[in-house]
Amino acid sequence: MRPEEHEEAGRVTLDAYREFGVDDWGDYKDRIADIRGRAERTTVLVAVEDGRILGTATLELEDRVEGGHARQPLTPGEGHIRMLGVAPDARGGGVGRALVAACIERARAAGKRRMTLHTTEEMHVAHRMYRSFGFERGPDAVWPDGFRLMAFELKLDD
Repeated sequence: MRPEEHEEAGRVTLDAYREFGVDDWGDYKDRIADIRGRAERTTVLVAVEDGRILGTATLELEDRVEGGHARQPLTPGEGHIRMLGVAPDARGGGVGRALVAACIERARAAGKRRMTLHTTEEMHVAHRMYRSFGFERGPDAVWPDGFRLMAFELKLDD
């Protein structure tokens, strides 16, 4: 991703989360849109067609995205997908699949042995996509304030 794409990519990612109530998620809404901040610590992939940004995915290979709920550091051999978002009018065309595939490919190239991700219960279409790649459910992440995310994991060394 090029620096001049950060703002537009942030808008697209935020728009992707609006149907799930992101506007009620406090400062997390701002973090979803902050591509520039994530790009300093992680890899941010962007799907572009005819010059238009269709979606983004953040890939944690060495560092975590800062802020929010406290999270454990990445374990050795782990890659983690964050904030995958596809523009609402671009859904169903394979953009999300292409972003997940690119994340998996980058993680393998970096020597990672497993890919993890968290998602909300409401994101049913995403769950089906992750399962189609071979991701399996892991233990949910639950924070002290009751916030819960569903965990998925894919072994990469098969």
